[in-house]
Amino acid sequence: MASFSHSLTTPPPSLSLHTHNNRLLSAASLLPNLIKPTAFSSNLHLSHRRRGFTIKATAAPSVKKPTGDERVQQVHSAEEFDEALKKAKSKLVVVEFAASHSAQSSRMYPFMVTLSKTCNDVEFILVMGDESEQTKELCNREKIEKVPHFSFYKNMEKIHEEEGIGPDQLEGDVLYYGDSHSGVVQLHSREDVEKLIQDHKEDHKLIVLDVGLKHCGPCVKVYPTVIKLSKKMDTAVFARMNGDENESCMQFLKDMDVVEVPTFLFIRDGEIKGRYVGSGKGELIGEILRYQGVRVTY
Repeated sequence: MASFSHSLTTPPPSLSLHTHNNRLLSAASLLPNLIKPTAFSSNLHLSHRRRGFTIKATAAPSVKKPTGDERVQQVHSAEEFDEALKKAKSKLVVVEFAASHSAQSSRMYPFMVTLSKTCNDVEFILVMGDESEQTKELCNREKIEKVPHFSFYKNMEKIHEEEGIGPDQLEGDVLYYGDSHSGVVQLHSREDVEKLIQDHKEDHKLIVLDVGLKHCGPCVKVYPTVIKLSKKMDTAVFARMNGDENESCMQFLKDMDVVEVPTFLFIRDGEIKGRYVGSGKGELIGEILRYQGVRVTY
């Protein structure tokens, strides 16, 4: 059985990773500035014309603006927007760019309100792109072409963005990029992994290490399951590492021969007992139970 201390003697010069749907991700493609939002087909209410933000009004329900009992802050200018990001510091900030006559914006906004009431460590902002010239300029600056558009920020930097998503995807993104309060231990280096293993050598608990990437769809999809399991299974320790967070994390992926994400490493007493590659909820639960000593029949 492979020991945790195992490292590759001749690591490859570059790391190429696959998501579980076999989409190739090179190390270069993981850089945040190369994010390419997927276009979607719908009744577009905002368009990009000569690099400008224009409005196309249609007969659709208007977006309900925040009320006093909601944790969604509506901003009306680039100055208010920047101040809100600055005030949030290292917290995750989720921004919905919407338009008053966008039916899809109207459908998504209530779900963001619900999330704002349950995710107290995440800040939520609404920008109505057609409210004024100031909000149009803000949308142009942030390169918003279609609505609803969701952007995710930390420390005043955009870390992720989505277009044309549904409620489940939005919830998964918020949990994945904003999780700092659940029972899942967040690891940011190889040293963090080694410390976690050392901390649980005496209690012999199984460590379930979720290894993924920042912009990996299957990683986001399975993460809510990881959070739920961490709350229900007190006989195991759940942890997460994003391989593209820094060089230390990327080197850890190389050393552990991780070539596809998400990969779940099952570690006990300093040894890797096995691994599961994929985002299937049932399969993941079955593998965890198996390494917990529970007989599982597929």
